Amino acid sequence: MLITAVEPRKKGLSALYIDGEFAMKLDTEVLLAHRFDVGREIDDDDLHACLQESGLKRCKDKAMWLISFRDHSRRELFDKLRRDYDDEICEAAVSRMEELGLIDDERYAKRYSADLVNIKHLSERGVRQKLREKGIDRDLIDEIVDGLFIDEEEQIRAVIEKKYARVLQDEKGRRRAVNTLTRMGFSYADIKSVMSEYTETEEY
Repeated sequence: MLITAVEPRKKGLSALYIDGEFAMKLDTEVLLAHRFDVGREIDDDDLHACLQESGLKRCKDKAMWLISFRDHSRRELFDKLRRDYDDEICEAAVSRMEELGLIDDERYAKRYSADLVNIKHLSERGVRQKLREKGIDRDLIDEIVDGLFIDEEEQIRAVIEKKYARVLQDEKGRRRAVNTLTRMGFSYADIKSVMSEYTETEEY
């Protein structure tokens, strides 16, 4: 196979033409590193190696870009990358991010759980569910959540004061509050106990 043209494209890519026909887009830096110059003869192995290296580089670049905006759990980052790359390349890219210390599930889970408790005012059950959704290991979840002090009734009060204190005299408002608190993982008994501090009715 003869490389007949290499044309620059956007976002650091170049179009590779083989035997006069467009073949694929590859990372420009990888093309240069492999010396894929016009007039060079290549075989399937050469092309496959360049393609894999190009994919891995682009995948790592995207991982770095995603991490630059906010912290990610391992699975969360992997799932985002696999929208554009195959599993093998995504696994290699995510592992490299771990080696560099750019992602760390324990560090991530501690920060995330603290935000869930202190900012979102979730229940223990709610925190566990959110951590599971991020792909955090069950044993790590147990370790982290067991180290948190979560006063369920205080959390409920915080949510009510923030969003629902003014609407609890209205039946529709009470139902909205109960539905929200239930979705956040609080028990009905705790919800009822705290709601009684704000309204005389027991119809929730």
